[in-house]
Amino acid sequence: MKQLRPVMFVGTASDVGKSVITAGFCRIFKQDGYSPAPFKAQNMSLNSYATPDGLEIGRAQAVQAEAAGVACSTDMNPVLLKPTNDKTSQLVLHGKPAGNQSAWEYFMQNDKHALFEEVKQAFDRLSAKHNPVVMEGAGSISEINLRHRDITNMRIALHAGAAVYLVGDIDRGGIFGSVYGTVALLPPEERALLKGVIINKFRGDIRLFEDGKKQLESLTGVPVTGVLPYYHDIYIEEEDSVALSLKHKKHTTGRINMAVVLLRHMSNFTDFNALEKDERVNIFYTDNPADIVTADIVILPGSKNTMADLIAIRNNGTARAVTEAHKRNKTVIGICGGFQMMGAVITDPHGVEGELASMPGLGILPVATELTKEKVTEQRSFRYRNSSKPCEGYEIHMGVTASEQPSPLNQLDNGLPDGYFLNEKCWGTYLHGILDNDTVINDLLANCGKDAIVKDFDYRGFREQQYDKLAEHIRRHLDMTAIYNALNS
Repeated sequence: MKQLRPVMFVGTASDVGKSVITAGFCRIFKQDGYSPAPFKAQNMSLNSYATPDGLEIGRAQAVQAEAAGVACSTDMNPVLLKPTNDKTSQLVLHGKPAGNQSAWEYFMQNDKHALFEEVKQAFDRLSAKHNPVVMEGAGSISEINLRHRDITNMRIALHAGAAVYLVGDIDRGGIFGSVYGTVALLPPEERALLKGVIINKFRGDIRLFEDGKKQLESLTGVPVTGVLPYYHDIYIEEEDSVALSLKHKKHTTGRINMAVVLLRHMSNFTDFNALEKDERVNIFYTDNPADIVTADIVILPGSKNTMADLIAIRNNGTARAVTEAHKRNKTVIGICGGFQMMGAVITDPHGVEGELASMPGLGILPVATELTKEKVTEQRSFRYRNSSKPCEGYEIHMGVTASEQPSPLNQLDNGLPDGYFLNEKCWGTYLHGILDNDTVINDLLANCGKDAIVKDFDYRGFREQQYDKLAEHIRRHLDMTAIYNALNS
């Protein structure tokens, strides 16, 4: 198979669809017999994943690796920033925590030469093993005030010699200004890498944009490689949790209403993707106490800053609503940070999350948590409540939770226990992805007090179908001949 040039999808802004398009091309190259792998030099997200060797990367790159049919690794996302508050993020380098930094410290104190060297080496290792490397940018490529410090957009594209495609979101409006302005602000050596513009999220009759394509090509001197229509029937995991509060209607008759507590520092919201496809369930995300008290099932999700989020839900009345739901014999469960919140106390002797040394939890589970300096990042096979069917999940947390009266929910593949089982309607776990398993979902729904049909749902198979549908969608609407020509040049 001929070696292809790396390809990179960059954006006029954040949330224009780069991650999904990158995943789509990973699947396309896999279908066409190549051995692709994704690469994003720097990702900022609370949605992360554990690699097979027990390290941490952005969840989006794990999704892209799945689409490419390869195991994920830290070389696919060497730098991950996980915001802990409005001004500070945890820096994860090659899958391991490397300390907390403020935005000023990270972006302004130096030109990040050492970090860029790490990024280049990661790309080079990946490029030596895979063909092609499918690269993704971050945010806008024309932030001219940050260009000389940038490690994730055109600077790494130049190192890779990538064929670059600029993605613009026409649904948000201003497509001509955003594309033209982005291209105009690029220096000549970066502009020379641009091979095409992709117009994403078009609604309506694409023929109406034919004149627009010609005008855009005339303005920028860059061909429009295609226009991707907005779709409603392809489900790819989202990278950001911005729109969670808008998902799904509150309380629907005829379904089991499931409220996920909306936390400010909510992490790994993809824990609930499988449930969003389950017709037995109406899942919604809320911090409204009235919605929580009346839900059939309440879930406290993961958090990057458990203690700060616990303070916040106490202040807005959500915490009281969760404990009230538990007293009313509603099903209440917690995952990772949510599990920690459900206990009697959380201590932070090392200042992992801030200056607060200790605070009481919700008191629902008889467990105590101590936050630790070391982060656990492991993929896990486990048995849920002594079930004979193996399940899969992963751990990403900084903390140890224990009880004087152990009552584990799960048995891990290494023989260790996980979580705490209070009763059929109340438990906690450190395992992300636990709700992707039929064994767990069927048990959870059967014990919530509502009639629920036992059903098996192959979520892994469902994801594979979605990658194939996405690949077909892209092939249908982009000039794939032109793209392959650019990658063969």
